Amino acid sequence: MQNFRDYYEILGIAQDADSQSIKQAYRRLARQFHPDLNPGDQEAEERFKSLSEAYEILSDTSRKTQYDDYRRYWLQQKSEADYRDLEDFNRFVDQLLNRQEVSSPAAQPRPKASTSHTTKNLRRRDAEASLHVPLERAFQGGTERVRLEDGRALEVDMPPGMVTGQRIRLRGQGMNGGDLYLNIVVEPHRFLSVQGTDVVCHLPITPSEAVLGGQVTVPTLDGPVQMTIPAGIQSGRKLRLAGKGYGRNSAERGDQIVEIEVVVPKLLSDQEAELYEKLRAIESFSPRANLM
Repeated sequence: MQNFRDYYEILGIAQDADSQSIKQAYRRLARQFHPDLNPGDQEAEERFKSLSEAYEILSDTSRKTQYDDYRRYWLQQKSEADYRDLEDFNRFVDQLLNRQEVSSPAAQPRPKASTSHTTKNLRRRDAEASLHVPLERAFQGGTERVRLEDGRALEVDMPPGMVTGQRIRLRGQGMNGGDLYLNIVVEPHRFLSVQGTDVVCHLPITPSEAVLGGQVTVPTLDGPVQMTIPAGIQSGRKLRLAGKGYGRNSAERGDQIVEIEVVVPKLLSDQEAELYEKLRAIESFSPRANLM
């Protein structure tokens, strides 16, 4: 079982760390090693996967207890724990996280003909497939239909909070009873981008909205929400929507960062142009006063 991973060491915390310390350590490191912030960096991607796996187990009381028992016996190199049915540490983790194939008619293996003897000698072989998921569905999880190269189609119950680079194993759905690995690719969103457990939104507003402030509608992964823009806000100012970030559950989610961009219209109606002329004639504000 050389693939054992010490999740406390991965998160850089002590074994007696409380749930808040576990969460804080994960969020700090997840931001640092998230694939979206380290494009093309395979080492950062693998580190992020390990961090996510460690947090998923240590943040769950029941799973953490089972893992602590396993870890203690591993470190002591004893065999009192009954893990004889587990081939290796990866199998143990898969059982903890309930990683398994979804039962559906499309996912069932085809029956073998009683007169055929060649299928018994075919070697099991793992297979891989890419699953491209829109950001909203990656966040929510749910049933996805996967089309495989051999013509099969599987209905798979995907977990919430998926990220690019994540691999999901479906036991027995590869070639001749091997496993199938789904490589997750989260598609870019028009307005939102994920940075660790936070979501970033670049929000365009009009000059009048920037000057006067007021309520504006902001897209989030939970749907549109109303947000108050303070009067006199400048381009580049960042506002925060607490708890509207990315994650598999509410305890894990970060925040949504709303970055303001004041957009000047290129085309004006006659009435708008007239009002801007009147405003220019009476306005007292001079952004270039200190240049003279």
